[in-house]
Amino acid sequence: MDVISEAIDDLRIGRVYGRRAQVPATFAGRFEACEGVGFHVLLRGTGWLITESDPPARMRAGDIALVPHGAAHGFAPEPRALAALPPAPMGLQNPPPAPMPVDMMCGIYRLEHGGGIHRFLRSLPDAVLVSPDYAREARLGALIELLTDDLDTPRDGHLVTRPALVDLMLVHALRLWQARQGAAGPAWDALGDPAIAAALREIHDSPQAPWTVERLSRAAGMSRTAFTRRFTSLVGTPPMTYLIGRRLHQGAQLLRETDAPLAAIARQVGYATEFAFAGAFRREFGISPGRFRRVSEPLPG
Repeated sequence: MDVISEAIDDLRIGRVYGRRAQVPATFAGRFEACEGVGFHVLLRGTGWLITESDPPARMRAGDIALVPHGAAHGFAPEPRALAALPPAPMGLQNPPPAPMPVDMMCGIYRLEHGGGIHRFLRSLPDAVLVSPDYAREARLGALIELLTDDLDTPRDGHLVTRPALVDLMLVHALRLWQARQGAAGPAWDALGDPAIAAALREIHDSPQAPWTVERLSRAAGMSRTAFTRRFTSLVGTPPMTYLIGRRLHQGAQLLRETDAPLAAIARQVGYATEFAFAGAFRREFGISPGRFRRVSEPLPG
């Protein structure tokens, strides 16, 4: 099971927002918590990445800060407490007349209708700092250049290119961070358990199948009670709750990316009727499938 692909795939029901920010060397700002996955690439200058959970981390030009589950965080010219930072200005800003000492590219996949962030991403620290060796990571450097250019000069097609570039950058940065953590690095514990990993593969490969706890426990080679207890402990949610979440995330992607009728999507993700799917979808995302499809048209980042 490719957990990074699964985690990024879940984000595609959200929207990508991005901007380039050139600020004075004295800039300090706090980014509030949100439901999404964000990043900052420090293109020029230095500063400190600040979270509530870890000591401040020094950032230098070229460093990438990933915020894998939308935790509050900040940037400052020297170590400070997160609560002491003023709110960072948001929204579009006119480029400065001359280059500023600190130049950052910022972006986020924002999940505006709930649905949750993949548990692998939630298992990571509030912020992950990656310091690439661009002589060896030339492809990551090229992606950053392409995304920076896309933000600086929106052209026809940028509603397609921007999410694709963000996907690629997140994947490369997560791969690099995982590789550098080595055996001591965190992993999604569920994938390290052969029995639970087998059940997860069944759910991800065939979410539309008529799964029950009994069938999943057989796939895992365990008793129903032991399977339910271990799955819930390692995954963080009971088996059927996890299955429903996978089905509804897949349904949300189909609503956003295809013109398939609601009844067809419902069947494709394991619901006998569109009414059953619509009810479950509303409980998960707080919005009807039809409205989700209408408001999920791509917006400029």
